[in-house]
Amino acid sequence: MIIEPRHLLIGLPLLLLGWITVLALVMRLGGPAPAALVILPPEQFLSALPPEVSITSRNALGLTAKGSPDLVAALYAAGAPLVLPAGLASCMGL
Repeated sequence: MIIEPRHLLIGLPLLLLGWITVLALVMRLGGPAPAALVILPPEQFLSALPPEVSITSRNALGLTAKGSPDLVAALYAAGAPLVLPAGLASCMGL
């Protein structure tokens, strides 16, 4: 079987979108994660965060936060467009 370039151009973005969707659903519906990664937060996001949420790192694409047990709800309430899990141990346990 030969993989054509046009199949890769269609398949790889769909794979990436599916992976991000699964991570977002796990973060929203699953148990607590040690931290959360907020992708492309809006400018007023930091001022809208509750005091129990702390920012552990920040770069041009997003920031990592940890804090309250309802961290995901607090981040979305502050205006986060996308929250993904951060700081999870790998499934291999290496």
